Amino acid sequence: MTDSSDPPTPFDPTAGDQHQRRRKGWRYIAGAVLLALIVAGLWPSPLPVETALVVRAPLVATVNEEGVTQVRHRYVISSPVSGHLRRITLKPGAPVIAGETVLAVLEPASGDILDARSRAQAEARVRAAESQVAQAEAQRERAAAALDLAQSEAKRQRVLFSDRLVSQQELDIAENRERTAAQEDRAATFALQVARYELEQAQAVLDRGIADPAGNASATMQITSPVDGRVLRVMQESARIVAGGTPLLEVGDPTDLEVRVEVLSRDGVAIQPGATVWLEQWGGESPLEARVRLVEPAAFTKVSALGVEEQRVNVLADLVTPITERPTLGDSYRVEARIERARRDDSLQVPAGALFQRDGHWHTFVLDGGSARERTVEVGLSNGIVTEVTAGLNEDDTVIVYPGDRVADGSRVEPL
Repeated sequence: MTDSSDPPTPFDPTAGDQHQRRRKGWRYIAGAVLLALIVAGLWPSPLPVETALVVRAPLVATVNEEGVTQVRHRYVISSPVSGHLRRITLKPGAPVIAGETVLAVLEPASGDILDARSRAQAEARVRAAESQVAQAEAQRERAAAALDLAQSEAKRQRVLFSDRLVSQQELDIAENRERTAAQEDRAATFALQVARYELEQAQAVLDRGIADPAGNASATMQITSPVDGRVLRVMQESARIVAGGTPLLEVGDPTDLEVRVEVLSRDGVAIQPGATVWLEQWGGESPLEARVRLVEPAAFTKVSALGVEEQRVNVLADLVTPITERPTLGDSYRVEARIERARRDDSLQVPAGALFQRDGHWHTFVLDGGSARERTVEVGLSNGIVTEVTAGLNEDDTVIVYPGDRVADGSRVEPL
């Protein structure tokens, strides 16, 4: 029932249009929101990248190659005359004493009894051996004098260095001369022992030819060790007839080791005597230290595992680490050598993986806010892990390591 007292509602002809406009507005808003969601879903997300800081630090460039240890001074014991060799009971590793330890026993053949001509030759060999002994004694005295001078100079440089009157480089040079002189003195001592042994062997052959003119086959000749050390190898263990000059044993001091490393000739040019060598993967927990003594002047051709001919040269280094820290390291053991080629005490450096070449120039990506910016840089030394940058970067810049093909100039990136 309608209340007749309520006034009638006036008719509005635009009400339908306003309703339609409101419905269209909501449609537009919903479409815009949907479009925004689609764009947000399809918008590329920042690329995750690994970054590193550009820092200043010392840099050592090295040459990394495999090497082998070897006894510095070794001696091959040979049969001085022909005859019957008795069985050698010594085994590799057996200790020997110079002039005391009997290495082998020979029963010379009767045919080795000296006639007049052979006796003259034996006497000439004795005189030549005596001359070698005299020469070795002179070299030993000269090496001892050089060692005394080098030790005095090194001691003086240490005092001056403690007072900050000389540089670290001058001290290193003096200590390297001291080590070199010590090695030369040891080599001269070994050469003197060998020369005396050669004289004893030559004299024994001469005395035997004189003492047994009838050829006593039962007499024997004992061969003693020329040096202190150990037996390294036994070439002739069983009893047999041997000719004069047949190798029997090899002796040496296994604690007196050096390292031989074959490097490419282009790398050998940059290696200087006295450079530090770090020996790794030798079986111990910590690396061993050595010093380069000599880069051989003559190279040789070697075929690599890939069949490529390479020119290589031997680098000889003396072990500096005490024997107490490497008691089980022996002759012909494999090591991984890192030889110092150049050094920078303070260099601006980045990881080597942050650099790449393009159009003959080196480039890197620098993190700028959330974007990657490509820069051209100039590089210097590199050790394979970090590389020196001489221009194009500043300290504390953040670079992208291993950018890959997806990162380009202006790409949005996100550091991991």
